[in-house]
Amino acid sequence: MPPAPNHNSAAGVEGACALSWLTGRRDGSVDLGRAGRSRVTKVDETNPLTTRRILGFWAPLAATWLMMSVEGPFLAAVIARLGEPKYNLAAYGVAFSFAMLIESPIIMMMSAGVALVTDRQAFLALRRFAYTLNGAITLLMTLLLVPSVFHFIAESLIGLPPEVATLTHGATAILLPWPAAIGYRRFYQGVLIRANLTRRVAYGTIVRVAAMAATAVTLYSVKGVHGALVGAAALSGGVLAEAVASRFMARAVVRQILRQEGQPSSPPLTTRAIVRFYTPLALTSVMTLGVNPLVTFFLGRSRAALDSLAVMPVVTSLVFAFRAGGIAYQEVGIALLGDDRKGFEALRRFAWLLAVTLAGALGLVALTPLAAGWFRVVSGLSPELTRFALPPLCLLAVMPGLEVLLSFQRSQLVHARRTATITWATVVEVSGIIAVLAIGVVGLDLVGAVAAAVAILLGRVVANVFLLDRTWRQVG
Repeated sequence: MPPAPNHNSAAGVEGACALSWLTGRRDGSVDLGRAGRSRVTKVDETNPLTTRRILGFWAPLAATWLMMSVEGPFLAAVIARLGEPKYNLAAYGVAFSFAMLIESPIIMMMSAGVALVTDRQAFLALRRFAYTLNGAITLLMTLLLVPSVFHFIAESLIGLPPEVATLTHGATAILLPWPAAIGYRRFYQGVLIRANLTRRVAYGTIVRVAAMAATAVTLYSVKGVHGALVGAAALSGGVLAEAVASRFMARAVVRQILRQEGQPSSPPLTTRAIVRFYTPLALTSVMTLGVNPLVTFFLGRSRAALDSLAVMPVVTSLVFAFRAGGIAYQEVGIALLGDDRKGFEALRRFAWLLAVTLAGALGLVALTPLAAGWFRVVSGLSPELTRFALPPLCLLAVMPGLEVLLSFQRSQLVHARRTATITWATVVEVSGIIAVLAIGVVGLDLVGAVAAAVAILLGRVVANVFLLDRTWRQVG
């Protein structure tokens, strides 16, 4: 892979300059104001960063991601215990991939809220932008649901059997409010985080999981409801409840912001400035979440397609539960690295410890009877689908460790305002996944689930190697 240091460096400088222009600061930093400053104690010689401090900062963030990771295995277990589990698991997985792709532009709204809501004018400007973007993605999902459009994509492009396509259409229709609800709650979660009310974000996740579980259990007891529809309704119900809870918990902060009078404390935040700031973030999330429909496309055209479509949501949900701690580590690194990178060595040691622990834990599950027990007893898969799910799980056992490494690499680049490099790493990872899937499915005629697992693993390895080189050269 030929290096492109000049291009990446130029992109990073452009990102820093754009942020400087946006915030009025020459160093590219964002002034969060008194209400938004972190409570993390400064790292210096008299107050060194210890493993205990890192653990205390990381644990609540990891708990939030872990709670969200419960959704996938729980809903897969419910669907697997209803009628025609193979068809319904496959339909639910495809519908979820569609919804994830459509919601991807709004994912970074929480980060935007933390960075940009500096005063009343900025709050109102970003809220208008968020609501407009929510309307756009809802319209896009509505167009997807047009029967002629949907069945062309589901049957002609992906190759779903007609019965699975019909179930997928119903599940996708139920998920219609899901992307906008995600954007709504992430905007207000950003406001909460800026006000140092991070525990309320976790409370919102508890509301989400509880509402999701209650919806699933209620519909499970209703005869004749297809499993894919149960899963979609549970997801929508949970996120809508979380959106309402987030807005309710942010009401005092919002009132305080709206009571501000006088001139803004910084140059007014315009729509053009928001677009300039937000577009790189949106592109990264679009590419990351866009992998799901691409994997689904290749699975639908692979050997043992229906079995692969049925087990991959179950497998990836289990892997995600172990990846959750690694995903949470990115914010830890950004917050605790320090102005002079004094926290680097402590954070690196903790990252290695966390990576080995998480990968070792999933490896222990994958390579022992625990995996079969999980798939059979908890997830409710048949013996045939359980045997089918074991090879891809074994291949993905190291993903939690690679997730920690990726988060640590990204945290350093974000801290150094080299965010363009992160986008290029995502391009590399997605390209690798597509290339390996094409070779595995089309060229080698591999079983779809195995080809997908190999592609996901190799794509992440290539991205880690790409960032390792760029992080060393750009950050030091």
